[in-house]
Amino acid sequence: MRHLLNTLYVSTQKSYLSKEGDTVVIEAPDENGERKKIKQIPIHLLDSVVCLGNVLCSPFLLGFCAERDVSVSFLSEYGRFLASVRGPVSGNVLLRRQQFRMADDENATRSIAINEIRGKLANCRVVLNRTIRDNGDKVDIASIKNVSDILSRIIDNVSRCKTTDEVRGLEGQGAASYFSVFNHLITNQKDDFIFNERNRRPPLDEVNALLSFTYTLLTHDVRSALETVGLDPQVGFLHRDRSGRPSLALDLMEEFRPVLADRLVLSLINRKQVSKKDFTKSASGAVLMNDDTRKTLIQEYQNRKQEEIYHSFIKEKVKIGLLFFIQANLLARHIRGDIDGYPPFFWR
Repeated sequence: MRHLLNTLYVSTQKSYLSKEGDTVVIEAPDENGERKKIKQIPIHLLDSVVCLGNVLCSPFLLGFCAERDVSVSFLSEYGRFLASVRGPVSGNVLLRRQQFRMADDENATRSIAINEIRGKLANCRVVLNRTIRDNGDKVDIASIKNVSDILSRIIDNVSRCKTTDEVRGLEGQGAASYFSVFNHLITNQKDDFIFNERNRRPPLDEVNALLSFTYTLLTHDVRSALETVGLDPQVGFLHRDRSGRPSLALDLMEEFRPVLADRLVLSLINRKQVSKKDFTKSASGAVLMNDDTRKTLIQEYQNRKQEEIYHSFIKEKVKIGLLFFIQANLLARHIRGDIDGYPPFFWR
């Protein structure tokens, strides 16, 4: 089993990362604008580096990270993926060739897509049902239960789909139903955090800003897991190929969106770890988080990854941060033909 290695997130603007021996050095400007060393991390403790916004890296560090198989990703200040620097492609070429063949096979694609969406919608129901259980006195139980029942019926219909396009259509229906009651899941600060619909590029309200940023962190982790096991994150089954889009990473993260990303965002709001004053609106209408809120979200995301949960397929307790690698391995095993189908992760 793969050990859970750390991802270094650098969000302080105008930071500079460089190499010193076998370590990564982070410098940030002080109150006078002069760069001061604030941290030094041995490279063997890192799995990846994520730079958010105006963060610079020395060419020597980029080369050093590539040699040590540590990816360096660059995101915009509010979490949009820009680029990444990685070493030579690793993994079994035979596995990737089989992945490409299956991606062109409608039956194989449909089978994988069905299981991914069954996992996603089942985990959406977990989020809704736990809200009823834990906050029944604060929410509209009837509306939430109605959507939970709708999702249950959609899951049954997904299993009977004849084409991948049918799966995509039902996934869209399920997502629309789920997000139609998402505002009910906000039990504190309801006047400050209002969710009407899912929007992105750019996010137009505080809730969507939090969701989009968390989904970006999740995409990064899933993409790294896929590359680790030797799969091509660009070639998916549910999401169609598009230049520059990590379609397989978007496929695999579907089952994690509700229970890891959505629950984290709801927790930050309901526990008042974020507030409306932590956000600003740009001239374009985009809603942006300030640095402190971004750091809070990243810290809580990392904390969640350290928690343990029981994985029903492998029948072991594992850290949440290892789930991405476990699911990537299970998908690779299915593509190789070692197991009959891809078993999605069901949150319990």
